[in-house]
Amino acid sequence: MDARGRIDEIRTHGGKVSPDELDQLWTTLETIRPEEMLGAWKGSEFVSGHPFEGNLARVRWHGKTFASLTDVTPLVCLDDDGNKYANIDFAKGGASLWTVEFRGEPTATMVYDGRPILDHFKRVDDETVLGVMNGKGVMADDGRHYYFLLTKEIE
Repeated sequence: MDARGRIDEIRTHGGKVSPDELDQLWTTLETIRPEEMLGAWKGSEFVSGHPFEGNLARVRWHGKTFASLTDVTPLVCLDDDGNKYANIDFAKGGASLWTVEFRGEPTATMVYDGRPILDHFKRVDDETVLGVMNGKGVMADDGRHYYFLLTKEIE
């Protein structure tokens, strides 16, 4: 089964997946250029047991918006009425897009302005990317990373 098929299967079954399988899926995907990330993306998380799990749901995370390489809204959330807004407080500002090497591969990476966090991305298909959060305070005690999906929104 290809990565797209496996990710669809994981999502169909509630998003539950082991950290080892997410690490393995990551290795099978192609890197992506920062310019390919431009636009609005809807986010979702996996259920892997990572300690960060649920934090984004608590702030009603909707996704990310990449207006340009230097103008990124890392946390687009929903208010009580379902309207989108930039959660600058939780994100501690905005972000920018760069090419950064992660696990030996240069790939599109979102760099937070106010947090020591990098979100690296790889292509699942033309409309979907797998993201992995990396940085101080986001890795689990066993060195595991927090993974999430982004799906391109139709404009």
